[in-house]
Amino acid sequence: MRHPWAWCRVRWGKPLAYVPILKGKAGEFSALGHVTPAVRSCIRPVMELVPDPDVRDVLETFCDRAMDAVPQGTVLTVDSGALPTTRVLKGDAGGPMARLSESLGLRGVAMCPVVRHTDEGDVLVEAARAAAEHQRGACLRVSVALDSPQRLPDRAEIRGLFKALRLEPEEVGLLIDAGPVDSEIERDRLADRAVFALEALTSWDWRHECVAAGAFPVNLTGFPRGRATPVARRDAQLWRRVLNGHRGKSPDFGDFGVTHPRMPVKSRGTPDPNMRYTTADAWQVFVYPRVRSGNDDFFVLSADLVDSPHWPTTGARTSWGDARLKECANRQRPKAGGGTQWRAWATSHHLAVVSANLATFGHP
Repeated sequence: MRHPWAWCRVRWGKPLAYVPILKGKAGEFSALGHVTPAVRSCIRPVMELVPDPDVRDVLETFCDRAMDAVPQGTVLTVDSGALPTTRVLKGDAGGPMARLSESLGLRGVAMCPVVRHTDEGDVLVEAARAAAEHQRGACLRVSVALDSPQRLPDRAEIRGLFKALRLEPEEVGLLIDAGPVDSEIERDRLADRAVFALEALTSWDWRHECVAAGAFPVNLTGFPRGRATPVARRDAQLWRRVLNGHRGKSPDFGDFGVTHPRMPVKSRGTPDPNMRYTTADAWQVFVYPRVRSGNDDFFVLSADLVDSPHWPTTGARTSWGDARLKECANRQRPKAGGGTQWRAWATSHHLAVVSANLATFGHP
């Protein structure tokens, strides 16, 4: 079975990968489609399908975006767990997993299905077929989050999972999902839970192991306007605590990009100009009030960002998103974009920063 995984810096004999868990929306796909070869070589992206009542066919929209954006040779790990497992449209054969496998295959996108040990049998059957069709294995996602506590699978359940998927342990990746990290106390509790889960499940020879968490707030409500506000990257702090507390091989690093881990609530209205800008230990969150027509206040925001201490020494060369921000700062774009573009540029910058940190320093 072929596994074209790409890796970054080696730590304690094991290469590190970056596993960004991204919402499968237009902005995130746009960022993924513009990653550099260096970033592409470090990441193993997971895309979550987001239920959206305003989209006629969520699955086909997702697959179209994947076809346009997923870099050649990249395996897309796909999580459809937020969607109902019933048929999505009248007359469809099978549930979301079956449709995704077929549609992505027709579009030339290699897929690795995400499963949970709590999945029903018919979901695992579809995942097994997807794994057989795409030959990229599968990913077991285990939650240790505080807001959705879930017991760890026992040995019998894991053996049953391998049997249902018709895969060997070395063909399945383990993703420990710690969920939202809202405080230092939660960070420490979740790190302990993640270490416990890793050590409880290390008797299996997993293809790879990853610990992921997310510390970005649910939304930007309450953020001061007209300046940058730091938000600690407690998900990265959690991962470092896991490395210090875990006696086995180092897990890969995962996060949720510049978004909250949970599925977004449908927003109302137009967002104020904003930028979620990743730095070494925090996000610098710029939110500006609407004073000018359209989204022209984002031009001002971009100029302030470029002139701030948070602008990297690599400048516009840092990422595709940074190049767009520099254009906005210099008024070289006819329009300042909107929510989808701002999310794409922020995600692009985030992917580049985290990948570079892992490759250079061995931490995110």
